[in-house]
Amino acid sequence: MINTRIIKSVVAAAVAVAVSVGLAACGGSSATSKEDDKTITVAASPTPHAEILNKAVKPILEKDGYKLEVKEFTDYVQPNTATEDGDVDANYFQHKPYLDNFNKEKGTHLVSVETVHFEPFGLYPGKTKSLDDLKDGATVAVPNDATNEARALLLLQDAGLIELKNPEDINSTPKDIVSNPKNLQFKELEAAVVPTVLSDVDIAALNGNYAIQAKFDPTKDALATEKADGIAAKTYANILVVKEGNENTDKTKELKKALNSSEVRDYINDTYKGAVVPVF
Repeated sequence: MINTRIIKSVVAAAVAVAVSVGLAACGGSSATSKEDDKTITVAASPTPHAEILNKAVKPILEKDGYKLEVKEFTDYVQPNTATEDGDVDANYFQHKPYLDNFNKEKGTHLVSVETVHFEPFGLYPGKTKSLDDLKDGATVAVPNDATNEARALLLLQDAGLIELKNPEDINSTPKDIVSNPKNLQFKELEAAVVPTVLSDVDIAALNGNYAIQAKFDPTKDALATEKADGIAAKTYANILVVKEGNENTDKTKELKKALNSSEVRDYINDTYKGAVVPVF
């Protein structure tokens, strides 16, 4: 015959153990959560964004009791999807026109919370080392995302190589070219790929960060470049981005304060010497 008192004792002991383990797990989760509250994770392009974060921003945040983790991405899509999905707290790699277009196309809910710096967009040599030496039918590699392709076209226009239907339209596409005396051919590629085809094209339009990664000195090697005091600097300033609803969190406030500090301004000026320009 089964002794019910023994069974009850065993069940009670099992329940006690389960509760104890559960409480311990909850306690561990709570401790981890509290620790995570002081960890700020940012998605960024390697150069110059991750460099700025690791070299200049991290020490500032550490003084305020925060730990900074930088996740590097070499493309312009994953940092935004990671921010939208909550895998990171923020991202730092893009300008406002690109963000607006990304939100429109992908249905994401990302917002700019601070402007930080401007990277002059440039035309760089491939097989042809001078704009004057471009032959009829020369090939130009340009980013294929809407905002950066328009930026490339506007720069080609400023260099006297093409004319656009609306000379100030930041949404221009090759279809808007009304004059192309040299019959330039456009090779439209993902922005991260453009630097890899330099040996196959005559010239290439590069974002500042990719120009630096390709070992160009934007202040010396660019065949043509945007002006740091022009409309491009205001339009294409690189921004700190978070998911909508996180604009006023403590983490966001700490990041904004650190990125717009005198230490970061000095680091940018001393390190990039005009290839990256602070706008705060």
